[in-house]
Amino acid sequence: MTQVNENKRPLFPKRAVVTGGMPYGNKELHFGHIGGVFIHADAFARFLRDRIGEENVIFVSGTDCYGSPISENYRQLVEDGEIDCTVEEFVEHNHRLQKEALDHYDISLNLFSASGLGRAKEIHAQVSEEVFNLLYDNGYLIKSTTSQFYDPELDVYLNGRQVEGYCPIEGCKSDKGYADECSLGHQYMPSELINPRSRLTGKKPALKDVTNWYFKLEDFQMLLQEWVDYLKQLPNTRPMLTNILQEFLKPPVIYVKKEFQEEVDALRGQLPNFKIEEEEKKTSFEMVFDNLEDREKACGLLAENNIRYRTGKTLVPFRLTGNVEWGVPAPEKEGIGGLTFWVWPESLWAPISFTKTYLEQQEMGEQDWKKWWCSPDAQVYQFIGEDNIYFYGLAEMAMFLAFQGSNPTIHPGEGQMQLPNLIANSHVLFLDKKASSSGKVKPPMASELLNYYTAEQLRAHFLGLGLGIRSVSFQPKPLNPKANERDGDPALKEGNLLTNVLNRLARSCFYTSQQYYDGKVPVGQVSESVLQEARDTILEYEKLMYKYEFHNVMNLMDTYIRNANKYWVSGMKEVKDTNNMDLQAQIVINAFHMLRTSIVLMHPIAPKGTEMVCDYLGFGKDFWDWNRIFDTVYDFMDNPKVHTLKTLPPRADFFEKHPSQFK
Repeated sequence: MTQVNENKRPLFPKRAVVTGGMPYGNKELHFGHIGGVFIHADAFARFLRDRIGEENVIFVSGTDCYGSPISENYRQLVEDGEIDCTVEEFVEHNHRLQKEALDHYDISLNLFSASGLGRAKEIHAQVSEEVFNLLYDNGYLIKSTTSQFYDPELDVYLNGRQVEGYCPIEGCKSDKGYADECSLGHQYMPSELINPRSRLTGKKPALKDVTNWYFKLEDFQMLLQEWVDYLKQLPNTRPMLTNILQEFLKPPVIYVKKEFQEEVDALRGQLPNFKIEEEEKKTSFEMVFDNLEDREKACGLLAENNIRYRTGKTLVPFRLTGNVEWGVPAPEKEGIGGLTFWVWPESLWAPISFTKTYLEQQEMGEQDWKKWWCSPDAQVYQFIGEDNIYFYGLAEMAMFLAFQGSNPTIHPGEGQMQLPNLIANSHVLFLDKKASSSGKVKPPMASELLNYYTAEQLRAHFLGLGLGIRSVSFQPKPLNPKANERDGDPALKEGNLLTNVLNRLARSCFYTSQQYYDGKVPVGQVSESVLQEARDTILEYEKLMYKYEFHNVMNLMDTYIRNANKYWVSGMKEVKDTNNMDLQAQIVINAFHMLRTSIVLMHPIAPKGTEMVCDYLGFGKDFWDWNRIFDTVYDFMDNPKVHTLKTLPPRADFFEKHPSQFK
């Protein structure tokens, strides 16, 4: 067995849960769901299975069944006569479509469930009740009477997506604001929404008082700041994550146009204590308050005096409940009943429900989920889109901290809820524009792309885009009306590494073995330079996976696989020129080690093709085991002199092109 220096290798947990962002149950998956989140989550889950053992990894996700976006979409479709079913049947239909798409992309979820369907629905309702009671008992919930939008023409309360307007948060670039959050996740009070209108009647809604339960998110400002400061020190934290988190950890601020300076000065005696900050080039000045309560009082006074203002990002109480009928029932407390959970909070703990559902299917104990979520030996990796950083990075983390009781810490001990690792991706654009199912630019459905590309081609391409750094445009040539016929397809760049280069290397190894060595790998020693290059590549790959730098993983593998192919071509040319069969044997020996290394490292990216190579090599699951990552092919053979490879038929491909790509 090859020896290697173990120093400075990244550490991985003994057990891991991987989650993918939950798609809403009112639609099938578009390319952004798959290319922006699920492929990345799947590649990492597959890597962890190879790295720490598949029995130590649980990969879960599910359909987000509840919430006003689903209820409203369902209502519209029924009203238009497009469907005739219950809302649960509507969600179940879309859940099936989502699962089919994930299967077609080889997303290897241990469980893709649904928060409102089957056994998971029952477990999720139980978990939701337990979470509510724990937060209540620990003193982190408050009941608050606030204004809610109400449509007097229809005599109904309006929730979430049933109201549209413009986000009141200063500097927000969202194109839509809803009842109390915008499309970018900014939170605000309903009374702050600019130009609201009811989506049911198109008219301006009224505001009525309702009582709901809120989580004291603002109480965790200092702990969340400590956690963000800790994240900044870690080598695998994406700067985008901490930058966005930091925006919400600012003190409560009101932005007022400088033209209202005199009016604000005149109210000084009535306003709570604040300090003014301003920059010469900006048209507004900042009123910075000590706490959220003072800012809310100031907002009321400014509004009464017709002074226009906008609020800044900060932590505000996080609403837990609402009055949407299609939702998880919330416990009755202090005489307040008949409420359901708001979709966002219950979706944050839904992965716990899914973990418990999966473990129950495996006939594990009821408390076994804690080995995965409540132990320092385990880690949870949550793959999300950047729009959801507020919810997962602030609301979820604060609630998990609140589970600890009166003295929470960001480094809890055994038995306490651990803080998950967040891997947030930027937007994957479509033809240079942000695509949204509810926007002007409609994204292609995930299943539609499979009419032009194989799943492995798309997996490789989306991993190579570098979404951990910035938003990147997806430019599939068959769907681009501006594409030049003579130009190549940008979406095939990484896929060509599979179908052309790696496929050629694998075929060359097998066909040469069959032609010259009776279908065996010639016995000998792998050259030290080849072993060293493989070691270096493996160790660099491991570091990049630890840092979730999937685009750099693709760059690394591009270099290694192309170098292996060049080695084969130049070496065989020399053999042809010299007829040196000893040299040919050594080239084949070395090439099989290069193929072995390439296949193991590409396994999380292109699972079907790499597993086909493993099958033709005649090896089992231990071929992927990272405890043996530096082994050669001979270490997997009982007797290298007699181990025979499976015969590869003529013109067979390990990594196939899509039929549409042949001309």
